[in-house]
Formats: sequence, C-alpha cells, structure tokens
Amino acid sequence: MEINDLTPAEARVWRAFATGTAVDFRAADDEDPAEGGAWGPERTVRASVLRALLLDGPRADGEVAALSLAGARVTGPLELAYATVDHPVRLRHCHFDDVPRLYAARLREVNLSESVLPGLISHAVRVDGVLRLTRARFGGMVRLGGAEITGSLYLESTEIHAPDTEGPVLQLNQAVLGADLWAPGLRARGTVRLDGARVAGTVNLTDAVLDRPDGTALQAETLAAEADVLMRHAGVRGRLEFRGARIPGRLDLSQARLVNPGGTALRASSCVIGELWLRQCPTVEGTLNLRRSQVEVLFVEPEVVPHWVQLNDLTYTSLVPHEPAERRLPMLERGDSYLPFIYEQLTASYRRIGDDDAARLVQLAKQRRHRRTLPWYGRVWGLLQDAAVGYGFRPLRAGGWLLSLLAVGSVAYGLRHPPPLKPAESPDFNPVFYTLDLLLPVISFGQESAFAPEGWYQYLGYVLIVMGWILATTVVAGVTRTVSRQ
Repeated sequence: MEINDLTPAEARVWRAFATGTAVDFRAADDEDPAEGGAWGPERTVRASVLRALLLDGPRADGEVAALSLAGARVTGPLELAYATVDHPVRLRHCHFDDVPRLYAARLREVNLSESVLPGLISHAVRVDGVLRLTRARFGGMVRLGGAEITGSLYLESTEIHAPDTEGPVLQLNQAVLGADLWAPGLRARGTVRLDGARVAGTVNLTDAVLDRPDGTALQAETLAAEADVLMRHAGVRGRLEFRGARIPGRLDLSQARLVNPGGTALRASSCVIGELWLRQCPTVEGTLNLRRSQVEVLFVEPEVVPHWVQLNDLTYTSLVPHEPAERRLPMLERGDSYLPFIYEQLTASYRRIGDDDAARLVQLAKQRRHRRTLPWYGRVWGLLQDAAVGYGFRPLRAGGWLLSLLAVGSVAYGLRHPPPLKPAESPDFNPVFYTLDLLLPVISFGQESAFAPEGWYQYLGYVLIVMGWILATTVVAGVTRTVSRQ
C-alpha cells in the first residue's frame, strides 16, 4: 500500500507505527465507543491499512515498532488469519464495524480493551504475551477455542451480548493459558465454554454475571486450573458445569447466587478439588450434584444446601464449619435413594475431629433411613431395636427398660407372692430376683423354677419373659453392630 493512498487519519497512524508512538483520536476520555458508527473520516481507519502495517509496516532504527491506536473507527474486517505479527497490537477505545479475524494467527501482545466489537474470531490463535479484552463490549461470539496464550487473558468487566447466536458466546474450550484467566465482573448472556481448558494460574470470575436461563451458563468440563477458581459474589442463572474438573486450590462460590430451578444448579461430579466453598450464599435454587468427586475440604453451610442433592460416592477429608449432626443430617436425606456411603463419610469426618457423639448420631440416622427401605417385618424388628437400644448407639436405654420392667415385676410380685411348687424345698421368695429370673434369659437365681404364679400374675410373667428375650436380642444385635464399626 502506498502512502499516497492513505487518508490523513491513516497517514498519522502509519507514521506513528515505526516508533511505536500512540495515536489517540478521542476528544474526551469519557467518550463511548458504542457511538463510533457515527465518527467521521477524521478518525476512521481502514482495517486493510492496519493489516498492511502489522505485516510489512515501516520501522525506525533503534525503535520498537508497535500499533497503538485509541478512539478510532475501524472499517472492514481485520484479516490476520494464519499471519505472524511481531509487533504489539493495541487498539483501545475503538469501534469495529466488522469482526476481526485472527484465526490461527501468531501475535505478540494484543490489547482491545474498552473497544466495541461485533465479535471476535480468534480460535487457535497464539499470543506470545497477554491478551487484554478488559471492559470490551461484544455484540457477537468471542471465539478463543484452542487458543494458546503464554501470559494471562484479561476479561475484567467485559460484556458479551449475542442474542442471535446459537452456541457459546465465549469459547475458550481447549485453550491453554500460561498464567491467569482474569475475568472479575464479566457479563455474558449465553454460555461461557471452558471445556478442556488448561490454566496455569487462577480462574477469577468474582462478581461475574453469567446468564443462560434453562441452559448451561458455564460449561467447564475437564477444566484444569493449577490454582483457584474464584466465583465469589457471582450471579449465575443456568447450570454451572464442572464435571471432571481438576482444581488443586479452591473452587470458591462464597456469596454467589446460583439459580436454575427445575434443573441442576451446580454439577461438580467426578472432580478432584482441594477446597469447595459454598458459604454465605442464598440457598441454591436447583440440584447440587457432587457425585464421585474427591474434595479435601468441603466448606458448605447447611443453609446453602438445596432441597435436592446428589452425593453418592463423594469423598471428603474435612467438612467445615463444624456443625451439630442434627444440622448436617437433612442434607443426607435429600437424595433420591438410601446411600449408606454418604452416612459413612459424615461419620468419618466427625470422628476425625473427635466428635464421637455426633458420629454415633449419624450412624443412628443411617439405620433409621435404612429401615424405611425394608419390608414390613424388617421395619418392625428395626423399630424394636431402635426403641430398645437405639440400634446399639443408645446403650443406656437398655438399662432404662430393664429397670422399668424390674420395678413393675418386683412391685407386682411383692404384693402377691406366687405359691411355691414344693413348699418344703422352696427357697425364700424374693420378688426382685424372681423378676430378674423372668427377664434374664440366661442367668438363673433359682426363683422362677420354684414358684408358679396364678391368674394375671402368670400372664405378667409371660410378658416379662418375652420382653427379656427381645431386650437381650436387640442388645446383642446393637452391640455387635457397634463393635464391628470400631
């Protein structure tokens, strides 16, 4: 391209490129690039001119050539597909009439911050540095699938609104980032896709607003982040999908609002996570799915847990904050079936911190939940064990039953002694030991065989014998179960 073909605005940009001098067409710092469609030729630059500069622009000895432009209207598509550009590209506060096409290009630093664009086609791009889209506004898809960025990707307060788009509005699937995905305050209407992405640093979505009602707001299956995934104060309408993710640090959803009524609000199944935080949040609206995940520290407040949860095969080392078992147990009752493993996990977490009373209460709740799955005769037997000794976890209850029955029998037979079978050979009658003889099926004090009660006293004896057997059997069953758990 000849210099004579350039407009005055383009000539100014052309001359500044050789020395990396910044060109700023803005009349005021608070100009809105969304109004750039009305900007005149005095600040309009053709995309073909920018392409010619980046591929074969002039250079000055001893200077670093760079494209640094602000407040311009860029007309026509910026075509850099498969190109290799060795110069920094800074197009800030600009208005793009057409979608830049950077597919499979190799670039240095790229900065499109505060610009307004109808979209961005840059999948499989390689950026040897950072890619800045801070506070940029997109009216179409941002395609960065398969991108390789050696530094960070900045999306602070970026807005992506693509109402006519089918599919994800922000595509970062299979992207590789050498540092952070820094996107606090991101606003996206549609699906944000991070499937298979690898981030060497932190994924920061603090204060993000992800809006995809009745669909997936964040698709991050098999995401690998080497530090944290932060979504504090985020507002999410739609599904959060983290299936198979690997996050050695925190998945922090503190004070986030997750809303997907009638569907899954958070799916973090088959994940390996250092710490999962759900704290100081409103109650999750939708299903919470943590199946088959491994979590070192599970920080979940009882008030956050929704009505429907899926916890089968979830393993965790610590459950915080420490809460009484009565506040944790409802979470285990909200699944679709009886799952013994989730009770064992909660029991183990209490035992690990030395709260044996809470651990026993969880085991008792497990037996009661299991009882509801049994046939009627199993439920009857379970009720007897529960009433007698609390399935072995309430051993003092057996003593209470024994003392009560002993008192009833002792008073009844003390008021009316049963006649002896052989008066000449019978020992002196003792109502307490006679009642013990009836109650204890193994021990004999010689009273029961020497006396024969009559009338309703005889029926009372039958009742004491039956209750003694029931009590002894339930005690043995409960104690055996308890010992086997140790």
